[in-house]
Amino acid sequence: MDRALLDTDIYSEVLKGKHPTVALRATDYRQQFGRLTISVIAVLEVVKGLHKVGREDRVQQLIESLSGIEVLPLDTNAAALAGRIYADLERTGQPVGRADPMAAAIALRHNRTLVTGNTEHFERIRKLGYDLRLDDWRR
Repeated sequence: MDRALLDTDIYSEVLKGKHPTVALRATDYRQQFGRLTISVIAVLEVVKGLHKVGREDRVQQLIESLSGIEVLPLDTNAAALAGRIYADLERTGQPVGRADPMAAAIALRHNRTLVTGNTEHFERIRKLGYDLRLDDWRR
């Protein structure tokens, strides 16, 4: 198993604990590496979703739970790489929004496999020549 960065969809599945395959893979990963890894982009997206439906109690729980999780930043180098990815996607008529290029750039900068159920968007990035490794813990 490679070191991984969980995309928002998979991290949400881990939080909910409803998908048995995802739960098993997360447990295996924690046993091997000690903790899960997400990006600041996943934090942003999960907080947005919870706040949107008025679940401030859950936002606070999430923030408190982050002490046991590695949260990778969007630093200057990752931001520059995300800008290139975003521009390349737009130039080729394949936009996927802003969050996915940022998550991909963070995974690339930290040499992590991006674990996502949204492989379609990230395959577009790979097809542009970026060496992004993908895995889907739902399978």
